[in-house]
Amino acid sequence: MDFGILNAGQQPIPVHAYAAFVAVGLGAVQLASAKGTRTHKMLGYIWVSLMLLVSVSSFWIHTIKVIGNFSPIHLLSLFTIWSVIESIRTVRRGNVARHALMMKLLYVLALLLTGAFTLLPGRMMHQVIFGG
Repeated sequence: MDFGILNAGQQPIPVHAYAAFVAVGLGAVQLASAKGTRTHKMLGYIWVSLMLLVSVSSFWIHTIKVIGNFSPIHLLSLFTIWSVIESIRTVRRGNVARHALMMKLLYVLALLLTGAFTLLPGRMMHQVIFGG
């Protein structure tokens, strides 16, 4: 792995990528640990903050242009922002089951699946992980 490639990238790509890395790790901890505890809530707020950072920063990344400067990935960013907000509102209303489902889907779809697309040849993360 060559993180020098990522570090040399134009902002906000490095911030976006590092926030996503941390969110993947923290999300795994959240999914595996006890729910409803103070620690779960504290880590949850950190995780959703990271998810919002990843989503919002994506609007300044234009490496794939389909509609103007934007791509279908940006629609996922909008959906992620809505999902984070809705999931917090849902759990505050007492619907823990829906909150849990939304958070699991966010983790899998917005982080793991989308992250897998960054590993395609020609993308920066492909170079970071597999070499130039």
